[in-house]
Amino acid sequence: MRKFVILGGGYGGLAMIQGLINGHLPADIELVLIDRMPFQGIKTEYYALAAGTASDFDLRIQFPSHGQLTKKYGEITSIDLENKQVHMEQDEPIDYDYLVIALGCTDRYHGIPGAEQYTNSIQTFSSTRQTYQRLNDIKPYGQVHIIGGGLSGVETAAELRESRPDLNITILDRGSRVLSAFTSTVSAYVEQWFRDHDVLTRSHISVCRIEEGIVYNGDEAIYTNATVWTGGIQPVKVVQDLNVPKDSGGRILLNSYSQIPDYPDVYVIGDCASIPFAPSAQAAGAQAEQVADVVHALWRGDTPKLHNIRLRGTLGSLGKKAGFGLMGKTSVKGRVPRLLKSGVLWKSRRHFG
Repeated sequence: MRKFVILGGGYGGLAMIQGLINGHLPADIELVLIDRMPFQGIKTEYYALAAGTASDFDLRIQFPSHGQLTKKYGEITSIDLENKQVHMEQDEPIDYDYLVIALGCTDRYHGIPGAEQYTNSIQTFSSTRQTYQRLNDIKPYGQVHIIGGGLSGVETAAELRESRPDLNITILDRGSRVLSAFTSTVSAYVEQWFRDHDVLTRSHISVCRIEEGIVYNGDEAIYTNATVWTGGIQPVKVVQDLNVPKDSGGRILLNSYSQIPDYPDVYVIGDCASIPFAPSAQAAGAQAEQVADVVHALWRGDTPKLHNIRLRGTLGSLGKKAGFGLMGKTSVKGRVPRLLKSGVLWKSRRHFG
């Protein structure tokens, strides 16, 4: 049997499995999925778990079952590309013939002293549970600061406002406006929603260090009961440790087939891959579908034909009743994008679950 190992059961990893299974998997291929958890966590909704508006159970999707799919659970410590092995924390190394790295991202703290130690994360299921506990335990009228005014920061602030109307919530952003990746009209709409719902946004904040209960903006001390970090991401440490060419964001440089050029049996998908899209669940899934087609073509002895990856757009929520988004070049605001986002979530549950 040839062993096809997939690291990570997130959007990219699951889409890869689906693509391989749906495309007439050769009988001599054993698929091995390795993940730290026995289910996929719906990472795009972790902000709701942190805010307390969704339960842990709501955000789980069971991994698929198939006669040629084996599932292993545990922490991956390193990848040995030369000897084609994956090393596990408390298990024997796993050999592979083909490898897919779809391990996602972790927080990037930009070298700010105290950031990792004194802020709360929503990057993993475990860290998000801890963030929920921290936010839930704050006494009424306490201060919460969210560092980073991108999509995750905005959704977390809005959801927390619905969950805890008693708290004082502030977004601290280094840019001139929240959601700088969106159009100015979307940013203005979100800023107005925040004003209407008593969420403070502060721009041009340069966080230089963080201590227990204090965020420093230069010489200004900002006192807080909890700080949530949504100020940047980078590939996970296992990928950071790989000695292969990477881009300025630490993502692995690939050839047109999403292979590591010096290791053509290794594919990289999603947040760890240097692709011309911002990291997102949608981009990971779309890339995985393309890579599955490439693998099937190579197995057949054909030259892979690459279809263009087209993303449908980005949707965000402002609590349960309002939302925003960018569909192509069109900005959408209000009730409709929130309904659309709920529909996408329902569809992904049906597709993978």
